[in-house]
Parts: sequence; C-alpha cells; structure tokens
Amino acid sequence: MKRIISVLALMLIVFVLSPISPAREPRPHIHAALDALHEARNQLQAAAHDYHGHRAEALKHVDEAIREAEICMHER
Repeated sequence: MKRIISVLALMLIVFVLSPISPAREPRPHIHAALDALHEARNQLQAAAHDYHGHRAEALKHVDEAIREAEICMHER
C-alpha cells in the first residue's frame, strides 16, 4: 500500500511540474492564409496605379477569398 501511495505521489508531482503545452490553434493553415490575404489586400490598396481596373477587380477577389476563409474558420 505504501508503494502505491509513493507511485501515485510521484505521478502527481510529475503531472504538476510538467510544462503545459499551449493549445494548438484550430485550422492553422486557414489562419495563415487569412494573414496572407489581409497582407495582399493591404499591398493592393497601397498600389500607386489602378492598372485599368485590374487592381479593383483583384481587391474584390481578395475580399471574397477572405470571406470564404473566415467561413472555414467558423465551421465545425
């Protein structure tokens, strides 16, 4: 009985002293994609020219991609 208590005490000490790993972020690839899309949006907005309407079109597509990725983040 004394040995069982010693083993349980040792297990408790190991459990208490073990480092707590941070919780993994759900959907890390979607999160990284969202970061990249937001940066792409910032770069497109900062562009000096409209490139015959292509910059505005690209912004629309990036905004749509952001919306779709955000839906992915919230789905189960």
